[in-house]
Amino acid sequence: MFKHIAKYSILLTVSAGVVMPLAAVQGNAASTPEKITFWHSMTGETQKSIERVVNDFNKSQSEYKVVPEFQGQYVEALPKFLSVGGTKKAPVLFQSNEISTKQLATSGMIEPMETITKKYKYDTSDIRENILDYYRVDGKLYSMPFNSSAPVLYYNKDAFKAAGIDELPKSPTFEQVTDAAKQLKEKTGKAKLSILPYGWNFEELLANQNQELVNNGNGRKKTATKSTFNNEAGKNILNWIKTNADAKTLVDYGTGANAADNELSGFTSKQVDMFMNSSASLGDIKKNAKFNVGVTYMPHPKNKTANGVAIGGASIWLSKGKTNKQQKGAAEFLKFATSPNEQAQWSIDTGYFAINKKSYDTKLLKDAFKKTPILAAPVDQLKDTKKNSASAGALITAMPNERVNTQNAMENVINGKNVDKELAKAAKKTDADIKSANEQTGE
Repeated sequence: MFKHIAKYSILLTVSAGVVMPLAAVQGNAASTPEKITFWHSMTGETQKSIERVVNDFNKSQSEYKVVPEFQGQYVEALPKFLSVGGTKKAPVLFQSNEISTKQLATSGMIEPMETITKKYKYDTSDIRENILDYYRVDGKLYSMPFNSSAPVLYYNKDAFKAAGIDELPKSPTFEQVTDAAKQLKEKTGKAKLSILPYGWNFEELLANQNQELVNNGNGRKKTATKSTFNNEAGKNILNWIKTNADAKTLVDYGTGANAADNELSGFTSKQVDMFMNSSASLGDIKKNAKFNVGVTYMPHPKNKTANGVAIGGASIWLSKGKTNKQQKGAAEFLKFATSPNEQAQWSIDTGYFAINKKSYDTKLLKDAFKKTPILAAPVDQLKDTKKNSASAGALITAMPNERVNTQNAMENVINGKNVDKELAKAAKKTDADIKSANEQTGE
């Protein structure tokens, strides 16, 4: 402070012609917006949508400028962040998918989101509680949900009608899906159901039976130490897959990098008539499917009451060590991005959930739901999901490993391997992965 006063006193002794230009320079410096770097992993039309949100915010005020920077897919972006986290090179904000939650929360490179929600009066009460819950660790909100999704079952209504099959109920059972698949096979001579061997599908089908993936409250009461899916619920999933594989009603898209995209295009091109995928795929399906599309909740065994599903997608994290001004800028941007109208438009543009409850009262979303009724099914499923540790989702650092293990079990069962042996193998491998991850993090 003294240096500034001294400098100003000296300037007063020189001519006004010198002082005025300096004042102008100081004015320009004061009006320069604070840069808020934002690393993300959105591509294609979704990248355009996230850039629209950023541009809308930047135009709405002059104090901050959010700069979006694409860093590759989630699997590519996370190592980039971890290599610079805690340094000046780290972005202010960083988008990462849900399975990185435990790893980032315990990395020491993150400022909990709760810091700025409290510090800058960022009220999150209008954001859906079951979405916020996924990103809470030890009761503290670590990141802000943004592009949230959940799995649903899609089916071709026209194909069902042509085959004389009743439409699926809102919350179908495994048995109802299998029965429809068998009727489609009988009418067309072809397999028309896809159950993609994907760890996320396994987790969600497990959650829908109110079964945790790992112990200790799905890793939310305290650090998980072992898996809990080698049981009736896990066997229900693999036996359902086996039933359809044995009946030749199943199309297998495999487990490669393009498997999910191939499955999606298989549906829109009428190669398959039923499949499970993210609610975020609705945008692509609406655009490319030239038939009437049905959307239901995720299926469940007939002897189990549907529990609901865990949130997927991604959230936005705040880097540790950023200035108060950067933190405030981050808070202001996130307030804007999660506001009712912005979330409504984001949902319409992308197919992701509007995470703000008030978004559903906006004319934007009401008109969209009226025009395209299938948009409502994923939202209704989220509303009907029971709040418990199973639907909260598992919190483990070894989540990517677990997904590979259960994915392999699903694929092996499709190829004729024994259900009990494959499930036990996946559980044993997951237990070892959890132990290794816990040892590495000192838990």
